Amino acid sequence: MVTMTAPTPGADGHPVSPDAGALVVDRRSGKVGVVMGHVGPYVQLRPPRGGREWDVPPEYVRPPTQAEELSAKVAVANRRWGR
Repeated sequence: MVTMTAPTPGADGHPVSPDAGALVVDRRSGKVGVVMGHVGPYVQLRPPRGGREWDVPPEYVRPPTQAEELSAKVAVANRRWGR
């Protein structure tokens, strides 16, 4: 189950690695992804509708905007309905 939420920076301002299931944005590409896990220093993301995972350094992960989050939720819902 995708929670569609993302972590906030830690008290020291450094990025906090998001938990599995969090919805985040890869700042390098602008792609939205769901955190699948962590391998070494990287966060593994997968598109909300499914697909191939990619690795992102945690400093390039940010929470989604409201528009990005809504778009991801719509994409997931559309996939359920075969659209």
